[in-house]
Amino acid sequence: MEKHIRNTADAVICRKGKNNNDNDNNDNDKYEILLIQRKNPPFQGNFALPGGFVEYGETVEKACIREAKEETNLDVKVVKLIGVYSKPNRDPRGHTITAAFLCKPSENSSPLGGDDAKNAKFFKVSEILNMQLAFDHKNIIKDALKALKNDKRSRTG
Repeated sequence: MEKHIRNTADAVICRKGKNNNDNDNNDNDKYEILLIQRKNPPFQGNFALPGGFVEYGETVEKACIREAKEETNLDVKVVKLIGVYSKPNRDPRGHTITAAFLCKPSENSSPLGGDDAKNAKFFKVSEILNMQLAFDHKNIIKDALKALKNDKRSRTG
């Protein structure tokens, strides 16, 4: 096994839920997050965040936008960095470091699985929290939800 670190970018593509009520106390149903179903190993068939490897000469933000388009057919806008995830065993293919970004999808577009994605679909957060996701993507989603909650507090408080 070659010893090198690969950089990846992941997109947490989030939209308000269809039945969103800002007065509702259940934050888990205020948002929907787009997941892809992986076409290839590792985690073939499992759901994951859209994302992939950063290409030479590419910023992580551009990689995030490109991977989102390739895997979901959606144009997205990067809103903010959620975090950097670097546990050496987070990817069974080798040591990867990912930058995860909160993204907003373009209006009036429907996701369509492409490239490494067999399928792409928005899920309620309450559904996602009960799913087995690839890699450490559930932790990334939990961090994204904390960031959304903190942003909402700072705007209203």
